[in-house]
Amino acid sequence: IYTDGGCIGNPGPGGYAALIIVGNDEQVISGRDPATTNNRMEMTAAIKALEALPHGVHAVVHSDSQYVVKGMTEWLQGWKKRGWKTGDKKPVLNQPLWERLEELAAQRDVKWIWVKGH
Repeated sequence: IYTDGGCIGNPGPGGYAALIIVGNDEQVISGRDPATTNNRMEMTAAIKALEALPHGVHAVVHSDSQYVVKGMTEWLQGWKKRGWKTGDKKPVLNQPLWERLEELAAQRDVKWIWVKGH
């Protein structure tokens, strides 16, 4: 899975896309939001891609968003232990999206890979 998201202004109108490759088959998922943030679109791309996969499958998600990759691999457990608070005791932004992403990842074997954006 290759994902990306962004917006014009932050917040502003935005969009997301994901390319899902399974064997020789490719599927493209995309969408938009008239008022969103870059991080929400990055997360939505990963969510929509994982929703398109059956439970229990192995997935490698490539993203240029350190927010998404580090959120899923480093920060999530700490946020939950602190009652969805950051290290400086502020509420975690986009909590419903993080919860959905965690739920989807738990139903599949997911590896998260950060790739440098252009």
